[in-house]
Amino acid sequence: MAKLTCPYCYRPFAEKEMRFRCSGMRAADGRFCEAAPDPVRVALGDQMVVLPVVEGNGRKLSATCQACGNAATVQICPHCHAQLPVHFGKIDTRMVAMVGAKFSGKSVYTTVLMHELIHRVGRRFDAAVIGADEETRKKFGNEERALYNEGVLPDTTRPANAGEQGRQPFVFKFSLGERKRFRSTLRHTVLSFFDTAGEDLETSRGVAQNVTYLSSADGIIVLLDPLTVPGLVQTLGIDPDVLPARSQQEAARGDSPINILTRVTELLQKLPGAGPNRMIDVPVAIAFSKVDALWEALPEDSPLRQPAPDAACFPEQDSLAVHDHVQALLLQWEGGQIDQLLHKHYRTYRYFGLSALGAVPPAKEPAQARQRVAKSGIQPHRVEDPFLWLLSRLKVIETGRG
Repeated sequence: MAKLTCPYCYRPFAEKEMRFRCSGMRAADGRFCEAAPDPVRVALGDQMVVLPVVEGNGRKLSATCQACGNAATVQICPHCHAQLPVHFGKIDTRMVAMVGAKFSGKSVYTTVLMHELIHRVGRRFDAAVIGADEETRKKFGNEERALYNEGVLPDTTRPANAGEQGRQPFVFKFSLGERKRFRSTLRHTVLSFFDTAGEDLETSRGVAQNVTYLSSADGIIVLLDPLTVPGLVQTLGIDPDVLPARSQQEAARGDSPINILTRVTELLQKLPGAGPNRMIDVPVAIAFSKVDALWEALPEDSPLRQPAPDAACFPEQDSLAVHDHVQALLLQWEGGQIDQLLHKHYRTYRYFGLSALGAVPPAKEPAQARQRVAKSGIQPHRVEDPFLWLLSRLKVIETGRG
């Protein structure tokens, strides 16, 4: 029996196991259900009052509430009782996990990536990208407004703690295709993004406890700060004093990209179906952030400095050029361990270089509550590349070979 995966708690279930929530409408005989805290949600730290759970066959579009007799049409996860996107189970659902070291820029990257997908990339592919639930729309809207209108960077993601409500993933609906007169060629894909805190990857225990969603991921984006790769600053002749303060802190701590990748790899090797002699099948995008800090040290013809093609497909040849270039640089930067680990353990991986902001943010002033973006504003560079590569691997978008 085919299994679905909840885009909020990442636990699997059969379609018929989906539950419903009562509509709260008053029935003809005057009966109605009142809202109250859901014990399942309360256990997850959510005290919001909601309408009762209604048992039913999740393969159907509705179920009858036994308490009030009304039809319930809102489907919920049988495990976490989160409201599922409309037509869940009837459309593709893809889980994209995002992991990375502390201060690698995951929160900024996620906000800029979704902004680009909704606006520029959406137009490029003639795609509609919308938040699939009210929490995503509200939270993303607040973060987008703060970054683009107020020019302040998001707070760093808090680590997960035992007994605390899990961080809510961003869940979006990605619609491609066209609606013709007699038939529709629209394809809808639900995309769930989970951003884990950097602290959750600093120990093997933290990885096992807080990043179990990796077992359900259809693709993984590993965001790494290139400025923490041993040998990079010296090889490129970059003045350490001009580097972002947080990159300097992470480099000093010694939490290098190879350590992050090793922990993630060890976790994936423990998942069902994995083994010591099997390659990891999930495609992994290794994305080096903050490449704007390297501009002056890279040659003008470096693929990392070139803008991405804007055709309505994934540009395979351009992506391979970036991959090969980063792979060669890793060997110069004493990052050969990274390439060896990926080559020996992953069936499919690809290197990327990107910049979410386009310029190094100025140092935070003592009087500032949060760090601000550079005066030049937000000028993202190739932020969509890792995500579009994963979509191409998952057959959601076409791959251009030319």
